[in-house]
Amino acid sequence: MTKFGIGQAVRRVEDQRFTTGTGQYVGDLELPRQCYGVAVLSPHAHAAIGRVDVASAKAAPGVVCVLTGADALSDNVGGVPPFFMPESWGGPKGFATTRPVLMADRVRCVGDRVAFVVAETESQARDAAELVTVDYAPLAAVVDLKEAIKREAPKIWPDCPNGNIGVTIGFGDKAATDAAFAHAAHVAKVRLVNNRVTANPIEPRCALGVYDAADGRYTLHTTSQDPHSVRAAVAASLHLPETKVRVLSPDVGGGFGMKANLYPDDILVLWAARRCGRPVKWTATRSESLQCDNHARDQRRRHRAVILVVDVRPQSLRRADH
Repeated sequence: MTKFGIGQAVRRVEDQRFTTGTGQYVGDLELPRQCYGVAVLSPHAHAAIGRVDVASAKAAPGVVCVLTGADALSDNVGGVPPFFMPESWGGPKGFATTRPVLMADRVRCVGDRVAFVVAETESQARDAAELVTVDYAPLAAVVDLKEAIKREAPKIWPDCPNGNIGVTIGFGDKAATDAAFAHAAHVAKVRLVNNRVTANPIEPRCALGVYDAADGRYTLHTTSQDPHSVRAAVAASLHLPETKVRVLSPDVGGGFGMKANLYPDDILVLWAARRCGRPVKWTATRSESLQCDNHARDQRRRHRAVILVVDVRPQSLRRADH
């Protein structure tokens, strides 16, 4: 309290290096023999995947390797688990989905990753990614939350037992609540719309994967707010003990919760590093960030409240029949 008491200014310790250009982000890291990865993203909100032709991309200048969803299946590369499920906090069991790192049979949103191209330079990787040809069969899509929960809405996950509803959570005594509203003299109602948002931080996400073939260990440099949880999820996806995975997060450059999650790109650079035998770096463009970063909100809320009328006037001023 004598040093940092209430009301006293607390000096920031990181501003000096940031304002003088000496911060260190994942994007600043350069490792020997480093190559660069670029993901091929789906232009469709919902579509079945037919043939994925990567022959031209593999023959492009500088290309080291090209990975597809079929490769992920053959290499037994797991996906990204749900970041949160209600049963973990004592709630009802929900429909848990695992997001593949590369889609093999179906894309479920614009920006779903279909292939991953690794080349000597980022420019070469982006040029080669343009050569990947994917046969899509577009399916019915839904973009409105209210429409998505209707029984007749297109199902995004066919195995989900309740259409597009992952879980329903209820609290309190429903019968008592319904009775209170039924007998209330006045009921107030309000409908609130909390629109979809994305964090859009100053520094986009970036990941650099390293594989040491000598001891089978992986090192992931990533822009993460929660490296410990990322390590656990990466280890599970690659079917490894956590002791085989090291996750390093230097300066993050803004996260706002969006960088607390594991992303397919974190696993892709590690898997590609093992395949190529070289460090693999991936950096999102601003457009890719808007498509692929986790979004938030998009809530439709309806509230009801029982209004109690209390007469606070003295007894002598109240009407006899009040």
